[in-house]
Amino acid sequence: MTTEFHRDAAVHRDTWGIPHLRAGTADELARAQGRVTALDRAWQLEVERHRAQGTSASFLGVRALPWDLFARRVRLDDTARRCFTALERRDAETARWVRSYVDGVNEGLAEGCSAPEFAKAGLAPGRWEPWTPLGIWLATHILFAGFPAKLWREEAVRHLGPDAVGLFATDGPGTSGSNGWLVSGERTTTGLPVLAGDPHRYIEDPGVYQQVHLSCPEFDVVGLTVPGIPGIAHFGHTGTVAWAITNAMADYQDLYRERLRRTGAGVEALGPDGSWHRATRHTETVDVAGEESVEVEIIETERGPVVIGGPEGLDGGIIGEPDRLDGGVIGRPEGLAMGISAPPGTPPSTPPLAISLRYPPRVTGDLGFTALLPLLRARQVADVDRAFDDWAEPVNVVQAADTEGGLLHRVAGKVPLRAEANRTRLVPAWEPGHEWHGWHEPPRAGLTDDGIAVMANQRGPATPLGVEFAPGHRADRITELLGGREKWSAADMPAIHMDTHLGSAAPLLDHLAALTDLTPEAAALRDRLLAWDRRMDADSTDAAAYAAVRGAVVRRLAAHPAFAALAEPPAYPEVFLPWLALLPRVGFALEHLLRAGELYGIDRPEAVRAALEETAAQPSGTWGDSHRLAPWRALTETDTGTATDTANPTPAPRLSGDHDCVLCTSSVPGLTDLSARGPSARFVWDLARRDDSLWVVPLGASGSPASPHHHDQLPLWLKGDMAPVITDWHLLEPPAKETDV
Repeated sequence: MTTEFHRDAAVHRDTWGIPHLRAGTADELARAQGRVTALDRAWQLEVERHRAQGTSASFLGVRALPWDLFARRVRLDDTARRCFTALERRDAETARWVRSYVDGVNEGLAEGCSAPEFAKAGLAPGRWEPWTPLGIWLATHILFAGFPAKLWREEAVRHLGPDAVGLFATDGPGTSGSNGWLVSGERTTTGLPVLAGDPHRYIEDPGVYQQVHLSCPEFDVVGLTVPGIPGIAHFGHTGTVAWAITNAMADYQDLYRERLRRTGAGVEALGPDGSWHRATRHTETVDVAGEESVEVEIIETERGPVVIGGPEGLDGGIIGEPDRLDGGVIGRPEGLAMGISAPPGTPPSTPPLAISLRYPPRVTGDLGFTALLPLLRARQVADVDRAFDDWAEPVNVVQAADTEGGLLHRVAGKVPLRAEANRTRLVPAWEPGHEWHGWHEPPRAGLTDDGIAVMANQRGPATPLGVEFAPGHRADRITELLGGREKWSAADMPAIHMDTHLGSAAPLLDHLAALTDLTPEAAALRDRLLAWDRRMDADSTDAAAYAAVRGAVVRRLAAHPAFAALAEPPAYPEVFLPWLALLPRVGFALEHLLRAGELYGIDRPEAVRAALEETAAQPSGTWGDSHRLAPWRALTETDTGTATDTANPTPAPRLSGDHDCVLCTSSVPGLTDLSARGPSARFVWDLARRDDSLWVVPLGASGSPASPHHHDQLPLWLKGDMAPVITDWHLLEPPAKETDV
């Protein structure tokens, strides 16, 4: 245990290097939180600031350019400024608190950054603005609702018909999810509730969540915070009340087809009243390390910013010659925004089309930051409930419990009221009937008769608000496990986190069971898989064989001529490609595709047979041989010029689990068994005694490779163990008295 003193705050660290902060006021505490975050996560903070500004290519190079172009066109930084200006008018106290956090970040960055990535990238830490945390929050969540899925649906319906929407409607590539469950006091050993869960996001190094303990005379809270954001938004425990969230899978962003034309005064867009209206327009320059700068045209209509195309059509928006971006960025000489043709029936004399995005913070000037201080001050479920009334985005399902028996299960966030067509497809901006006219009242739900509530991105209280939900496998399995015993304790919960039963295996296994006339090798493999316990354990050869057969089936289905029109995604900007690539779409929707009554004339039994024979003829290993952790890092070995030691490589950690397991370590069936997305934290909040709570992150508290706390939690995370939550300051105090520094 160590303690540091900085100005009006004390920084204690436990054995895992997790910061425990004490200060005299909420503002002083926010300043300390910002400073400590900068000291622990300087490189990460600066990467996120640049991503929010659309300036990351200036030091990360050409591969960061697609994101920067999107960030500029969607107006992330400008929206963050607007929201902060509105916050100052609406809630001066919270705005001051955010400024204090930013002051602390700037202090920490100025004190010196030991992260080696700065030298490798040739980057010096910059200065944060008061709205930078809002920009980071927006950049983190702008794709959270998956609006690019509407581009996919547009193509799928165009080539396959309207039934394709349901066939491919699942939590697919690019989405983020979570497990979360609430067990009421009647089902626990202590008589008070327990909350537990794990958010599923891309595993990043440093991690997307940071464990922290924040204490001042007003509140004392532990939780998981997003680096760069003050307070504790998603997962927190104040001692008397705890809360957690999962992705509600709501749809709250709309894409509009726009007809634009240039005039002597600028750009105009055709509105639903049949008239042309002035659009705002300017150009910006995106710097690219090692390359020439790229000029991008920024256009915004009354619907929102144009994110694809321009007045010249869907291939507009990038000014100049982007041919040099071919080879490693999107692999097309046309560059980042080459277009697709206008939809059938569009008169050739009408102006070409572009696509704009309408999203709530751009409309309301509100990112929900007024909820953050009330969450820290919450004492009861009713306080958490009122705080989440101010929540904006992302739209989440909230679970909360308090020491007085209060329970909460609700949706929080802004979802616009608009036509049904807006939710599923691109809609024409020039036709009436697609305007927003108010906001949905967030739905609420109760606990089951068994005293539990489970959310795992399945259809639930948010069903009226979304289109693509996760199958019910994870939620059903958690519910089944909780029903397996009468009473639960906080210490029992990690066993649920680590469950590897694969509920989505049944359709493929049913197809295997129906096969006849197989080679002896294939018949033996089929029999093995039919007897398999359906657990995706790292040391299981049967799990590896199942995954191999599954991947081969996915590749065969995706290669079928029926899907040929979707095999080459439309040449939209690269940032949208995870939602448009056919192979991942087939992989994540395989359960639906195998169960459909008819699938565009595809002989599915033959595809399964061929996949089984192919797998039976290949050598097999264990699931963990290929299912390994692959964290995202802003800098790669190519960026830094670091050569891999091929003689003594460090193997990536072996993983159990799979996309539809409670242990949701997602790979992309048919493409790779590597897992880039999974539990980005795990937590257990005990309302009987907060120090019996547990938490863990995939890597560690520090973002510095030189720190002993850089990856020291990885062994815990891999095994399913968790670190204790320490809130007793006597356990954190060092035996010797420290002096101020």
